[in-house]
Amino acid sequence: MKSVLQRKEKLPGYLCAMEKIQVFVTGGTFDKEYNFITGELYFKDTHLKQMFERGRCVLDIDIKTLMMVDSLDLTEEDTQIIIHNCKRSLHQKIIITHGTDRMVATAKAIASEKIPGKTIILTGAMIPYAFGNSSDGFFNLGAALAFVQTLAPGVYLAMNGRYFNWDKVKKDMKTGFFVEAV
Repeated sequence: MKSVLQRKEKLPGYLCAMEKIQVFVTGGTFDKEYNFITGELYFKDTHLKQMFERGRCVLDIDIKTLMMVDSLDLTEEDTQIIIHNCKRSLHQKIIITHGTDRMVATAKAIASEKIPGKTIILTGAMIPYAFGNSSDGFFNLGAALAFVQTLAPGVYLAMNGRYFNWDKVKKDMKTGFFVEAV
């Protein structure tokens, strides 16, 4: 059976004319798997295609995996790869799945490049998608999809049902929630 993403030609014309959304995968808890024997979290493949299909997403989306790393292990070179791909993308709407620990730092690095005309949303999860219904990944991804289509060009984070400007957000290390920075 073909997925919703593969059946675009059968969708109404107004849905097919939407602007393509570029999604860059960088890893983070979003895409971690759980080894039931050792109890360790590890990376295998991204879950995004299945998430879009399960969510019955009809948006025109291009998924590209840039890396699969925990954001605590993200290097300056990794950040430059993310920035390079944002600059070179032909699309004006970009979502980046990212680990939550360094998400704000990466958003700041992207914003410092002053990439014109693009709406860039970073999102992630505190609980891996592989854990099923307990993951916040689905919710955050859906919010990022809505925000990337409606916000003006700039760099934002989408977490916990909200969007934040890149320079007005922090992760509360006590609660794990993203909050406005004062």
